[in-house]
Formats: sequence, C-alpha cells, structure tokens
Amino acid sequence: MIAHLRGRLLSKSPNQAIVECGGVGYDVAISVATFTALPAEGAEAQLHIFTKVAEDQLALFGFTDKLEKRMFERLLSISGIGPKLAITVLSGIALDRLVSAIRASDHAMLTKVPGIGKKTAERIVLELKDKLDDLATAPVSTQVNHGPAGEDALSALVNLGYPRPVAQKAVETAITRDPSVKNDFELLFRAAMASIR
Repeated sequence: MIAHLRGRLLSKSPNQAIVECGGVGYDVAISVATFTALPAEGAEAQLHIFTKVAEDQLALFGFTDKLEKRMFERLLSISGIGPKLAITVLSGIALDRLVSAIRASDHAMLTKVPGIGKKTAERIVLELKDKLDDLATAPVSTQVNHGPAGEDALSALVNLGYPRPVAQKAVETAITRDPSVKNDFELLFRAAMASIR
C-alpha cells in the first residue's frame, strides 16, 4: 500500500494533484484544504496517502495534514460514506469547523455539504461525536475582512464556481503580492484570478 508520496508537483487543482516520484506521476484526489496548502507547481510536495483498492481501480487520496487524513478515515467508517464523499465533506467544511459541528450536533452545517442529507448528518454525529479527541485543532480563525473590493472579488470568484477557501486564499495572495490593488475591485479580481491559475 502507498502511505506517503514525496516528489515534484506536476499539477494541482482544487480536487486533484499529480506528483512525480521516481519518474512516475501519481494522480491523487485531494481536498480544497490540501490544495491551498500545497506549494506551487514544479516545487517538491509531500502528501500522506490513503490507498483505496477496488476490483477495477486503485485510487489515491492525499493530505498535507495528518489530522485531515485521520478525519477522512473516520468518515469512511460511516455507512454510506465513500472516499469521494469524504473528500467532498473535507472540501466543504474546514477541519476545525467540521470537528466543532460534529461535537455540537450541528446537523444544519453538515447538510450544507453536497451529498450529505439529514440522515447521513445524524449518522456522522452519532458515530463520531465521542471519537474526536485526537483531532483537536486550533480554534476557528476569524474571517479576514478585505474591504468592499475584497468582498466583491471573493463573491465574484465564488459565483464563478471556485470553492470559498480557494477564493479567499486567492484574494489574500493578490493583496499580499500587490497591496495597491486592495481598493480596486477590477484589479484585485484580475490579480486573484491570476493567482488561482
């Protein structure tokens, strides 16, 4: 079984990374959180791997954070949740918020994730509520406000279909690279789009 990969990051998107190790490019499914944590394409990357073996397929799921991989494995232990849905959950809710939602029996938060209905949300809470002590993470960070232009750029990116964490990171990257774009929606939006590509 493949448990860890380290190599050159050939490409990345919000749900996939291709890592070259020893001349072989491994296609790895990833969450949005892992996507934002990965370095730029061409740099060396490391991923903790969960290998799923099926009759006709070998699928790899990668995580930059061991705690995220642990939560992924916990989600797989629940009836009705497969690897793709578990990745969708981790992409839809940040790990610290997910742990908080399960502990607080916040079914409404869980059902915001595509593919998670009321019954599945109830199962997640029932089965995992008392099994999260080793997943304690830092408190949820407060959302950064980048002013009207930043909020408009963020909203525009989300409306284009980018996951909110990716859009947020893109806006922050654009402002860090060039603080002068902060108050100009059009410049900020273009810079954010460029940082995603």
